[in-house]
Amino acid sequence: MPPHESDLLLAPRKASISFAVEPALNNIHSLIMLSQEKYHSGLGEWVTHMAATLAPERLHINRLVFEGLYSAILPERSWPSFLAYVDYLAAQPPEALRDRLMRAVLRPCPPETPGAAPLPPPDPAVLLASAEAYVAHLWNMYPDADIDEPIEIETHSLLKNPPAMHELIISHMRTMWHEALATEWQRVLPMVQESVSAFQQLDLGGLSTLEAARTVTGQDLSEKWEQAVTQAGRVVFVPSAHIGPYVGKFKGEKTLWMLFGARLPAGAQGGSSALSRSDLLVRLGALTDDTRLLILGLLSQHEELCAQDIIARLDLSQLAASRHLRQLSATGYLIERRRDGAKCYSLNRDRIDDTFRALGHYLTKP
Repeated sequence: MPPHESDLLLAPRKASISFAVEPALNNIHSLIMLSQEKYHSGLGEWVTHMAATLAPERLHINRLVFEGLYSAILPERSWPSFLAYVDYLAAQPPEALRDRLMRAVLRPCPPETPGAAPLPPPDPAVLLASAEAYVAHLWNMYPDADIDEPIEIETHSLLKNPPAMHELIISHMRTMWHEALATEWQRVLPMVQESVSAFQQLDLGGLSTLEAARTVTGQDLSEKWEQAVTQAGRVVFVPSAHIGPYVGKFKGEKTLWMLFGARLPAGAQGGSSALSRSDLLVRLGALTDDTRLLILGLLSQHEELCAQDIIARLDLSQLAASRHLRQLSATGYLIERRRDGAKCYSLNRDRIDDTFRALGHYLTKP
């Protein structure tokens, strides 16, 4: 008799894959990186320059908009330009943006014990009535996140005043475009376009979606990334001039946009010196810090060390260690894995050798 349906193995679903410039998403993500600059080292030069030169009040508003109010302005599809998306948001009723954020917040929380049922979301009226309840719910939803309570309390006050929230979002995004983003976007657009064109030449047909994502981003990708990639019906890869060695994402209903550092694919011939130089700056920038070199030197003497071992041996703070280990892992110099719940690291000598080969190639090009 024929096999039962449950005896058949399903082949992994293959998403459609494409590459795009995505001007709106690209620039929005640059502003998100600006709000996250204190958590990540090695971001693009524009991000670090803006973080050092913008007025403290403007930086605070940027964190409020792109951290606290992020779910209210999250793009869910492609847009032809940054300002086109801002105009769309401006045309929305203020309550619509408030409701978008509340829908993102009002999700079941992770269970208190493994295997238990998720905790039901609280009554929205309770969250809107109490800043303390709102922040407590965020901690329940994201127990491993770095939640900035003052930012979230300020966010809560804006949720209770949708017109003020709407005005703050639109005025800030337009100000940042005209005063900081527009000129920079024109500068980096040729590099982003060249990276898209180069990656479009890759033959990814024989790879699964996850294998293609690892090939394009140059990252091993964590379990959370694996789930997002394998569940997407469509994956759009977007080169960014500002993301450094990291990988970012936007999620639509069926589409996952993955942002990665603008560069040429491995083995690509030719290309502009600006794009090659940008990739080298990301790689070499991770080596221009004494603490990161100490971490690499320490791991050269051990097969593997966990984060707490590195912190103790080098007398680092938790925050400093996290920033440095995150950058070294994202750049590929360290291999990260979980061992009994702890993050542990080993040295990736192949990536270090490849960096110096890339430097040699750049210096010997005609």
